[in-house]
This record gives sequence, C-alpha cells and structure tokens, in this order.
Amino acid sequence: MIQENSLLQMTELLLEYVEISDSRYKKVKESGEKGDFYNEVKPFADEVKSINDKWKEEAREWVSIHKPRNLYSQQIESASEHIEMVSIQAFFPETSRTRFINYVNSALYVLKQLIILLSDEKKGT
Repeated sequence: MIQENSLLQMTELLLEYVEISDSRYKKVKESGEKGDFYNEVKPFADEVKSINDKWKEEAREWVSIHKPRNLYSQQIESASEHIEMVSIQAFFPETSRTRFINYVNSALYVLKQLIILLSDEKKGT
C-alpha cells in the first residue's frame, strides 16, 4: 500500500535536491572548481540516492495503480536516473551544460507532474 503523503513528501524533497543540484552546478561552472568527492559529492549523492530509490518504487507503483493520463512508468524510471546523474554531475565544471540542463528539466517536469497529480488526489478531484 502506497502512502500518498509519504510519496508526496519524497517527491517534494527530490524536487528540492534537483534545484540544489542546479544551483550548485551554476556555481561550479562559474568558479571552475570541482567539488571535493568525499566531503561534498559522495555524501550528497548518497543522500539523494537513498530517497530516489524508494521514491522510484513507490512512484512506479502509484502510476501503475492510478494510471494517470500524462505520466507513465518509463518517465518515472528516466526521472530517477536523471536525478541520480545531476546529483553527481552538479559538482563537476566539465559536465556538459546542455545535457545537464536537459536532465534537470526532464526530472523537474516529472516531479512537478507527480506533485500536481498527488495534490489533486489528496483534494479528491
């Protein structure tokens, strides 16, 4: 049984992590300095991964049960991969700007769609 409040909270937290990654990337790209792997990159990426893995399972289950018109299991899978990638790549200035932005936008779209669907479900619409 999926706890929709829990799924909503995880989705909002991942949205925040993606936004943090995006702003981190902008700073790193500007300064040209890599993040310290053991003190910055790994702790952040591990934190994101622990939430992301649980979120992916619950979100895929929720999508398969509720079958929303504009959100599919494959999008959840892709968003999960993109979230994991940006949480690591945000620390490296050599990361392709275009690819990074595409991953961020793709992940944000899916997360925001899920938040809208879960919020509507909560309201009972």
